[in-house]
Amino acid sequence: MKRWVKILILVYLSFLFFGSFLAVGALWVGVFEETYPKVSGIEPFLYYFFAGAIGGSLRHLYMFCSHYMNDEIIDPRHWVMYIFFPLFATGTAVIAVNLIQSGILMIDFADNLKGPYAQVSVAFFVGFGFNRFLNKLNEMSSGFFDLKKQEKKQD
Repeated sequence: MKRWVKILILVYLSFLFFGSFLAVGALWVGVFEETYPKVSGIEPFLYYFFAGAIGGSLRHLYMFCSHYMNDEIIDPRHWVMYIFFPLFATGTAVIAVNLIQSGILMIDFADNLKGPYAQVSVAFFVGFGFNRFLNKLNEMSSGFFDLKKQEKKQD
């Protein structure tokens, strides 16, 4: 992989990681609500989104640095993983919290009047290990939508 691509990936992941912290801080103090009043309606989802971005970018920063230090960044196709996986993690984190809150996934969040700490924490963990979470979702959806099993039940 070319040196400039490595630098670009490192800058991108760092920006995503630190920028997500800044975005969460701006949400927390209400910066966006003053400028964009309609943001308050989707504020919880933005917390989950940015928590997923923090988790996904942290994991890929770690992976990038580990591979770089071990001189294992050779395949130029890996840039796709470092660029897109943290983005996939953001949406996956939002969906995960919604699946939990809907009752489809059985995790009970404790009520906290100060904020959605449990939900944000789950969003971070899903962002950090989103490919593992997707594997579990794939297993679950196979059970829900497996036509072969449904045909056997009808017989």
